[in-house]
Amino acid sequence: MRVSEACYRTWLADTEALSWSGGVLVVGAPTAFVAEMLERRLFELVLDSVKRVSGDDVAVQVEVAGPAKAEAPPRQEMTSHPASVVPEVRLNPRYTFDTFIVGSSNELANAAAAAVAERPGSVYNPLFIYSAVGLGKTHLLSAVGHRLAEIGLSAIYASTEEFTNQYIAAIRAGETEAFRARYRGAEVLLLDDIQFLIGKEQTQEGFFHTFNSLHMSGRQVVVTCDRPASALDLLQDRVCSRLSGGLVVDIQPPGQETRLAILRSKADLIGSRARITAGALEVLAEMEHRNVRELEGSLNRAVAYAELTGGQVTSESISMIAESLPRPERAPLTAQGVLDAVAAHFAVECSDLAGRRRDARITLARHVAMYLLREDAQMALSVIGKELGGRDHSTILHGCRRIAGLVNGGNPVRGDLVSLRQRLASQRPRPAAGHLRRA
Repeated sequence: MRVSEACYRTWLADTEALSWSGGVLVVGAPTAFVAEMLERRLFELVLDSVKRVSGDDVAVQVEVAGPAKAEAPPRQEMTSHPASVVPEVRLNPRYTFDTFIVGSSNELANAAAAAVAERPGSVYNPLFIYSAVGLGKTHLLSAVGHRLAEIGLSAIYASTEEFTNQYIAAIRAGETEAFRARYRGAEVLLLDDIQFLIGKEQTQEGFFHTFNSLHMSGRQVVVTCDRPASALDLLQDRVCSRLSGGLVVDIQPPGQETRLAILRSKADLIGSRARITAGALEVLAEMEHRNVRELEGSLNRAVAYAELTGGQVTSESISMIAESLPRPERAPLTAQGVLDAVAAHFAVECSDLAGRRRDARITLARHVAMYLLREDAQMALSVIGKELGGRDHSTILHGCRRIAGLVNGGNPVRGDLVSLRQRLASQRPRPAAGHLRRA
């Protein structure tokens, strides 16, 4: 009567009373996992229920004792919470762990999501996953939801836009209690694109209290974003600190081997491997794509070409349809564009980057600018030195090596580079026409 039907059937229906002696009730659980969940999530509820029946102070112990002999009460005898308390999870059926292609660019994020799905609330809480668009954040979030549904846990998945709209509607209708019950009644909260809370002070307040309620009761929270939590400068500090308090992982663009594995998987799913040769898939994988969505779009165009021509797509024919497959190159980066983006990101002046001040923040920003000018703009060390106040090539090389070392060591500067590259990509215009270059 005090839990949802799904919760009852998953955690309580197969338990039994093993013994009652000296004021101690020993409860038998069918598996170690169920025993752990009873002790961690439902212990106070079980203890209170036993006290109500016995009328005395009692102690409760949980042991693994195999399946209970008694049958669970009939479905009609149970009373479950309203639908608003245990919400229906709306997940893309294609987004599961089985269909997520794992490579070096997303291995950590996949492992963390899988661990959270297996032991929600016990590890990595909250889990914060960030990446550029189209690299698999929503796929992993949905995969967690599917895995939780398999073990009978109630979860709620929502985009931040949905969360915001529902919160505002609840305030206007005077139904904030129902809103709180809906989001705080779930075992797991899966919230997509948290960056859209920026600028919404009232909604941030609602999220802060919802997060606190879930976290304090040991409920799992998984959040995705297009940038690291440290780069969410316009969110309230207390919200950012909560999001940074668990595990923060990123997803990088896939390498060539991972792109090829993704293409093979997608081709199998749409049943088009017979129309596309292995060589054609390899050529597609070699082409530069910003994210998995563009990669899948290239595959879909190749499949459409094969269906329209009634033949196969080979490595030779890929060149014939290259203009319709990929996105065109963007205009090259300029030194001033990089310096302006770095200065804005680190909240410093462009003149500071070329100046002689050695404050920690300015020095880091200056080294990041060196790294981006070298790696992304492909500028010579001497040119970079001239743009940054006449510094010599050894100074520029030292700055680039320092940032490369921080990135490889998992330093938060890796998130700064993700945000800066997104900013620079959005500012670079596309030419009217052109061919995609090979990676």
